[in-house]
Amino acid sequence: MGLLECCARCLVGAPFASLVATGLCFFGVALFCGCGHEALTGTEKLIETYFSKNYQDYEYLINVIHAFQYFIYGTASFFFLYGALLLAEGFYTTGAVRQIFGDYKTTICGKGLSATFVGITYALTIVWLLVFACSAVPVYIYFNTWTTCQSIAFPSKTSASIGSLCADARMYGVLPWNAFPGKVCGSNLLSICKTAEFQMTFHLFIAAFVGAAATLVSLLTFMIAATYNFAVLKLMGRGTKF
Repeated sequence: MGLLECCARCLVGAPFASLVATGLCFFGVALFCGCGHEALTGTEKLIETYFSKNYQDYEYLINVIHAFQYFIYGTASFFFLYGALLLAEGFYTTGAVRQIFGDYKTTICGKGLSATFVGITYALTIVWLLVFACSAVPVYIYFNTWTTCQSIAFPSKTSASIGSLCADARMYGVLPWNAFPGKVCGSNLLSICKTAEFQMTFHLFIAAFVGAAATLVSLLTFMIAATYNFAVLKLMGRGTKF
């Protein structure tokens, strides 16, 4: 019974909200970073192959893609470390760290640490909202291209001629307006949409978008849990079960 009672008390004092948020954060970041990196690489190949033959036209785009990929490397490293720290902080502010499951008075340093995590998590949530919004842009572009391809494949659903249905990379700012050809129309566009490369890149961007959403939810959960725990530490001077 001693062992069972000890395990039961550990489970009661475990920070379940922080555990769920940590798992969701790791999953979301891995999905966003892994799929986003490969989707950017696929986009680079599609632009080089179908939309422009002049390297100077997409040189800036390649630099931006590489910058985003380095950002992804840093994001993955940071979030895995920060998620582990938040989980440790969650254990600190729960009943699991009471003195042999009894009440204890937290120190000023402990309260300051909790407040710091609340502030950092709040700032990260604001920043990640921008990342989440940016991750929706390539999904929107690829979805518009896919929709155009569907209109070409089923011409009875549109009154426009097939030759006038195009995907123009210049319209989205992906390429400069003087890039040639810069757009693909009609049956040529349909053949691109049928390639495995286009389909894979499209789905990878969707997966990266889902990963960004999961990470955002995890940050919101962390923020709520950390704020609640800090409030209880400050007002009651002891750990909580959140």
